[in-house]
Amino acid sequence: MAQAASTGFHAQASPWLKGRSLEDWRDEFDRRGFVIFERVLAPDQVAAIRAALAPYLDRDLKGRNDFEGLKTNRVYALLAKSPLFAELVIHPLVLAFVEAELGPSCLLSAFLAINLHPGETVQPWHTDDGGARLPRPRPALGVSTFWAIDDTTETNGSTEVIPGSHLWDERTIEGAAKPSDFNARSALDQSHDPGHRADAVKLAMPSGSLAIAKGTLWHRGGSNRSDRPRLIITPQYCAGWVRQLENMCLAIPPDIARTLPERARELIGYSIHPPFMGYVDGVHPNRVLHAAAPPSR
Repeated sequence: MAQAASTGFHAQASPWLKGRSLEDWRDEFDRRGFVIFERVLAPDQVAAIRAALAPYLDRDLKGRNDFEGLKTNRVYALLAKSPLFAELVIHPLVLAFVEAELGPSCLLSAFLAINLHPGETVQPWHTDDGGARLPRPRPALGVSTFWAIDDTTETNGSTEVIPGSHLWDERTIEGAAKPSDFNARSALDQSHDPGHRADAVKLAMPSGSLAIAKGTLWHRGGSNRSDRPRLIITPQYCAGWVRQLENMCLAIPPDIARTLPERARELIGYSIHPPFMGYVDGVHPNRVLHAAAPPSR
């Protein structure tokens, strides 16, 4: 069982709990490995996010391998793209789960937009904290969140999860990610799905909704069999002592990092995991960041 969420986030998360206690939602999270909250973002917030992403999606850069998706746009390092994205990273509903699971010294491990185009095939099954080579079953070392910018549906590539799989041991499953998926550029047959499972659930959500999943949960991006793209944004978090997937202190330039909300700045690495993991030249990284700021004019 994860730690209890902080009282502050408990209170701030209440508008989205639908009359249920946060503890009740946490029980479901522990049991199934994921939870869904519908329409957390208002339509105007979604519209602003689309506008901020548009210049990067317009470049239409596709994935480099079958894991990224050869018909998928991925926009990385979102905190360096617009201050608007910080609101998703530090959303109180998200942090109520993330901090309860990983502790207050948790870090932002990755933060990207994923835009599946029509014809994209299924992604290999994987877990987001699988890079930590520790025996399963074990507590999650990460938490992944999925913000639906478009409606995610049965046909347009909604993320698929296997409920309860976060509790599994070291088993392997058909269609799981393998090393070749990260360098192959094959033309997969969309009609053939070696990883199809009757126990999988598609995270169908209306635009503005949020799914939260444990890093140990088996999941994959679905195939887009519709005639329109499917856009989500996924902030992913890790325990404070686990290496981040993306090197955030390089991905987010210092002049941008200084402008971020304090909690977002802590999450990208300007923070300490007790007693002193993360220091810079013997001092707190936040002190170094601000000491290096150019003088005001």
